[in-house]
Amino acid sequence: MSFLSIPNVVISGIASCVPQEIIENIDSSIFENRDEAQRFIDVTGIERRHVVGTRKICTSDLCVQAANKVLDDLNWDKNDIDCLIFVTQTPDYILPATSCIIQDRLGLSKDCFALDISLGCSGWVYGLSVIASMMQSGMFKKGLLLAGDTTTITKSSKDKSTFPLFGDAGTATALEFQQDETGFQFHFGTDGAGYESIIIKDGGFRNPFSENSLIEKEYDGGIIRNDSQSILNGANVFTFGIGRAPKSVKALIDRFDIDKQSIDYVIFHQANKMMNEKIRIKLGFTEDQVPYSLNSFGNTSSASIPLTMNLKLSDKLKKTNRKMLACGFGVGLSWASVYFESRNILCSEIEFYKN
Repeated sequence: MSFLSIPNVVISGIASCVPQEIIENIDSSIFENRDEAQRFIDVTGIERRHVVGTRKICTSDLCVQAANKVLDDLNWDKNDIDCLIFVTQTPDYILPATSCIIQDRLGLSKDCFALDISLGCSGWVYGLSVIASMMQSGMFKKGLLLAGDTTTITKSSKDKSTFPLFGDAGTATALEFQQDETGFQFHFGTDGAGYESIIIKDGGFRNPFSENSLIEKEYDGGIIRNDSQSILNGANVFTFGIGRAPKSVKALIDRFDIDKQSIDYVIFHQANKMMNEKIRIKLGFTEDQVPYSLNSFGNTSSASIPLTMNLKLSDKLKKTNRKMLACGFGVGLSWASVYFESRNILCSEIEFYKN
């Protein structure tokens, strides 16, 4: 089993940034009428989403603004940032790594370690494990984990299975080395046999982009898309989510002998309300323990866990110490869970992107 325990690192601050443009699902033209739209909202819990729209806003733009916000609020010197991890599946370019560009845009030291990680729904937890692993010895004192996606640009506006679900967001998590802190406990899993459940077929090196990539095809269930746009097999992903996520959380609790009754909050990747509620009930957590951001922001991929913390737990995390558990699951197929004890985390107000 894939477990990690990483001591001596704490989360000091979290900030989030979203685009200003909002799509209200109740008014979305993708639905035949308002009754159909309302049924979708009732099942998924997603009322509205912040989207980049037609403007040339990249994930890095959102994450840079979030990073500047958390650094300002913490009053950290940018020259003290030793490492930067950028988690996304919507980078600026195929190459170079976007983290290198972000290092320069933020004005960080040229001695800063910078790395991209290509993961989606489980990405924040995986990224947290990577940056905490590098910092636990104390060689790196302060680090930034940036996680986000602008996945709406990969969705067909004629695809009911994807378009109304997703929103765009970027987040920044500031971490620092603190000797003798308990840090983080992790569980990870991967099932690459299910990679086609969430996929963009064309545009990589396996299937390079061509004229045929833009040919629209019609599928059952009100779906029209081309092969350069995202595919989501909802039934497969639903079965995967309600199966793997609870097992991961239970494995984490059992391996590290965590007192389940002492956990204050559980933050799931914001997939959709029906799926997450089934996972919550399976695990026996109460509604008060499991906050949501998806009603106002949709599925924001790797940004969804820290964005939810910003939106729903800001005051509580600032003023008190809390026992936290988070679980991300989705594209890959990939999943990961983490347990940690918060220490007065500074949660900045959610930023709206300034052009």
